[in-house]
Formats: sequence, C-alpha cells, structure tokens
Amino acid sequence: MITTRQPHPRPHACPNRRPVRPGPAHQLRQTGHPDPAQGPDPAERREPARGPGSDPQRGPGRDPQREPDPQRGPSRGPDSAQWPDPDERREPARGPDPASRPGPGPQRGPGSDPQREPARGPGPNPQRKPQGHPPPRAARRQLNLATRHQLTAAGIPSGTITSRSRPGGPWQRLLPRVYLLQTGPPDQRQRALSTVLYAAEPAADPLSGDTAALTGATALALLGIREAPYAPGSPVDVLIRSPRRLAATGHVRPLPTSRWPRTITVSGVPSTRPVRAAADFAARTDDPDRVRAVLAGVVQAGWCHPRDLHAELRASRLLTRPAIAAAAAELLAGVRSIAEARARDTLTATDLPTPLWNARLYTPDGTFLASPDAYWPDEGVALEIDSAEYHYTRDAWHATLRRRLRLESHGVLVVSATPSMIRDTPTEVLAALRTLLTLAATRPTPPTTTARGHQQLPLPF
Repeated sequence: MITTRQPHPRPHACPNRRPVRPGPAHQLRQTGHPDPAQGPDPAERREPARGPGSDPQRGPGRDPQREPDPQRGPSRGPDSAQWPDPDERREPARGPDPASRPGPGPQRGPGSDPQREPARGPGPNPQRKPQGHPPPRAARRQLNLATRHQLTAAGIPSGTITSRSRPGGPWQRLLPRVYLLQTGPPDQRQRALSTVLYAAEPAADPLSGDTAALTGATALALLGIREAPYAPGSPVDVLIRSPRRLAATGHVRPLPTSRWPRTITVSGVPSTRPVRAAADFAARTDDPDRVRAVLAGVVQAGWCHPRDLHAELRASRLLTRPAIAAAAAELLAGVRSIAEARARDTLTATDLPTPLWNARLYTPDGTFLASPDAYWPDEGVALEIDSAEYHYTRDAWHATLRRRLRLESHGVLVVSATPSMIRDTPTEVLAALRTLLTLAATRPTPPTTTARGHQQLPLPF
C-alpha cells in the first residue's frame, strides 16, 4: 500500500521559483534536520553553484529560467532586497549619499526637529564660546605691551590674565598692572614703554604723552646720546602731572611736575624733548663730569641749542649748583665735549689768549674749510683734540689727515693732542701751543681764513 505524503504549505511562496517536489529534501529545508536515509535532492544538485560569495543560509541560487537584465547584471533571488550582491559586499562601507540627504527646504528649517540641531554653515558658530582670547588692539601700538585695564576692557577675564602671566606662561608681568604679551625677554624700548604704561592714568591713552612721559637718562639713551648711562636695572624717570602721586618701584621713579612740557615720540615711546630730558638728568646726578658730558653730548648731537638748554636749566632752578652752572657756561662758550671742557680748564689757568671753540673756518671765496676744537684767529693757530674713540678707524684717520692738510694749506698751524695728553701731560700741550703762537705773531703771511662763530646744528625735528 502506497501512502501519499502531503506537502507542508510554505507561508512565503515566491511566484518566481519553481515548485519544489515534496520529499525528504523539502523536510530538511523546513526543519533544518537532515535525513540520513536519503541523500540530497537531485533537483538541488542540478542548480549551479553560486561561487564563493554565496550565503550558505540562503539556500539554492538564482532561478535559471529567469533572463538576466543587462542593465542590472545577473538576476537575484526573491530576497535580493535583503541580501546584497557579493561584489557589493566586498566594497568598503560608504557613508550616506549626499544626493539622498534632504536639502535645506522649508521642511528642514530651524526648529522643525526639536531632537536635531539646525544645520550649520562652514563659518564659525556664534553660539560657541572661543577657547582663547586674542590680545587687544592696543598691544599692537604699544610694542606688544598692555595694561590690566586694557586687557579687561578687551573682554579678557582677570583669572585668565593671572594664569597667563605665571612663571612659564605665554605672558610676563613687567610692572604692577603692566604685561608683556610674549615669551621672549623685553628689549630697551619695551622696558622704557612699560614704565610709561605704569605711570599713565588708566583711562587715558598712554601713547598721547598727556599724563606720563619718559625723561632723564633713559629718554636720552633712546635718542642715541652715548654719554647717557643706561642700565636695565637702574630706575627710569617718568614725569607725571602734579599733584598726582604714584608709588615708586625698583624700576620706576615717578617725578611729579607742575611745568608739563611738550612731548615727542621716540621709537614709539612718549618722551620729553631733549632739552627737558637733559635738565631732569642733571637735576638727579651728582657726578660733575657726567653732567658735563651729557649736556655737551646733547648739544653736540644737535638736539638743542646751548641758549635753549641754558634757559631750561634756569627755569628748573638748577643754575644755583656750581657744576651745572659751569657746564652751561662752557656750552655757551662753544665747548662740545668733556675733553674740550678739560682743555678749556687747562687754558684758563694760563696766560694764553682765549681761543674760539668749535668756530667754523671758511676760505675767502666762502668755501667751508674745517671746524677745529680751539682756534686763535689773530695768530692762525688751531688745537685739534683727536680721541681714539672717534678716530681709530681707517676712514676716520684719513679724514683727520685731510682736514689737517686743508688747514695747513691755508696758513693755519695745527697742534694735535689726545684727551689723555691734556689730562695727564698738559704742560707738553701748553708748551707746543705757546711756541706756535709766538712764531705765528711774527710770520709775514697771515692765514687766509675767516672764522665765524659756532652755529646751531640742524635739528632733526
């Protein structure tokens, strides 16, 4: 007796697949338990293998009765939407297609989806707080310096200023409430400007020179006066308007004054004019030689006229001091250096006639000849004080010889000496001058030069 086995209906029958003959192989696919009594279905053996990329859980491969689509490649099974092609699985994973993203239409405007942030453009987010605070614009004008008032006005918190100015930080605290916005050491100009920032009123512009200005030796050093002493550790003199008071530090010496001068800007630092800076330096210096050298250097460099300097010293009530009064008198007489001042003192103690100091000599046709340190116009004798500091180079030595040849070619007798000779062996220099003055009085050919008094040098301002 033959018993017919009814096939179990499949819940998801695909119309593209051919009907499966009921049998043990069908039970294997349904239950997942093999039947050891029977082998695989011959119909399954007749289907071609799907290759190494096939999925063993999918069962048999494609239907051979279905024609492939040349645009889409080989046809796929009924579950092709769930199982991609093996070639596609071997490609690396990609992100979502930009073309498939929804554009910024009216349905995606801000506020449409409360769970999703609105799309941002390539620019910075205005809602995000900046991680760092840029230096204020004032630091660019102030040699990379700024005060605490300027930093807080630029929106930088006080805690940030304190943390950045700690040892090893990106900023440095040079003076109370004055910061250098760099890691390197400050130079001479930055140190000078820091004192002005410290002394200036917080609400005022420190570069205007209305509330604080540099003066004294530091201001003269910025002008290039070599005789002005400059030391990084020495206190810097800063003028402030009286009756305002300011605490002095180890590096700043505030000087209240009721005679506020006209100010200038030297290398980006508000400073007093050279005539006022020289007077303030002389008022706080006890070394007479230093006072004579600095006052003569200011006049010799052409920063002021001797009469202007004498008037400033008189207005400052400094002519009552003997050293300052003597230095001012020497400048009015034409002395322009400390060596010339010592030579003048040596000649004053003798019976020799008084010479002209730094007179300008011209030829009869009006051509400038030279300007010797001391000149006796009646006798035609000149004294040249040649220091090694200004005459040690080859060009300077040649210029000195050419100047002496021009003087001698016009009948001027020249005596050359160094500052050390005048200081150490003045008798030898005086003997040479006395001999030439005696010989020049009896010579038949007088010098063909015209001496004019010392003139004011052209001022740079």
